[in-house]
Amino acid sequence: MSNQPHDSPPSYDASQQSWGNYDIQPHTSASDPPPYHNWQEAVPDTATFPPPPIAGYLISGTGNASEDDAQRAHDFCNSVPLWLPTEPSSAVYHDVQNHDLRPVQPTELRGHVSAVAPGHWRGHSVDRNGDCVVLTQLPLYFPTLDSPFVREQKKTIYFEVKLLALRAGPTPQDCSGISIGFAAQPYPSWRSPGWERGGLGVFSDDGCRFVNDSFGGRDFTTAFKVGETVGLGMEFKLPENICSGENKSKRCKVHIFFTRDGCRSGGWDLHEEVDADSGGVEGLEGNYDLYGAIGLFGGVDFESCFEPAGWLWKP
Repeated sequence: MSNQPHDSPPSYDASQQSWGNYDIQPHTSASDPPPYHNWQEAVPDTATFPPPPIAGYLISGTGNASEDDAQRAHDFCNSVPLWLPTEPSSAVYHDVQNHDLRPVQPTELRGHVSAVAPGHWRGHSVDRNGDCVVLTQLPLYFPTLDSPFVREQKKTIYFEVKLLALRAGPTPQDCSGISIGFAAQPYPSWRSPGWERGGLGVFSDDGCRFVNDSFGGRDFTTAFKVGETVGLGMEFKLPENICSGENKSKRCKVHIFFTRDGCRSGGWDLHEEVDADSGGVEGLEGNYDLYGAIGLFGGVDFESCFEPAGWLWKP
């Protein structure tokens, strides 16, 4: 223990005099830190941030294809490359320009689809039919003639589907339905558009959209109702920096739009920011031939129209 006397605390008057003698200088230098915590700089304005990546579902809430079918499709796409684009003959291009498009029925379809008039189809699948895709016999888009880099103007492809009836699904646990989309060839005939490489589609059972997505898709619109007519289109445009010398890859701007009973009802950019698990967009960027694609699963009755005069949507 120390034997030195304790220092007594200062008196109240002394402490007040000492406090009053502090030399407080105003903050005048921009290089000195401010006399407070600048939270505005520490916490940036999130309104300036880009939108977050689009996330998808791991599974569908209304029905899912078998893992064996999915793996078989993945193996097919990994072993068979996309067809390289070719310039169509004048006769072929004339048929497409006149919307004389016919259905190609896959072997997996238990039912029938036929062209009842040029550009007008009517079809059905029976109850418990598995997943399959009906493609147009000719592409709606030929990059050798339709690309904005060739035409020097926008190119739009579009068609509509009317849902007439829904019956039993592929299994007792799954809903029946239809999807509308586009695909580059070759595309596995036992898979709906949007589930594999070179495909995109919007589905009737839950309204989700798929772009090379074999999981559960992404929220997009509401489920289709029997009696409704829906349409899907793709717009190909020149990139905005085409004249700046920065465009070295010649990649089109691609926008997908959806219509319901003749009115635009949403859309998305093909090159949107997506999460790391998303599939690529190979085949859909305007550098491959693209075919109209209608996916069927379960018992479905439908009509489709590729002829602009019969569309509910008016460009």
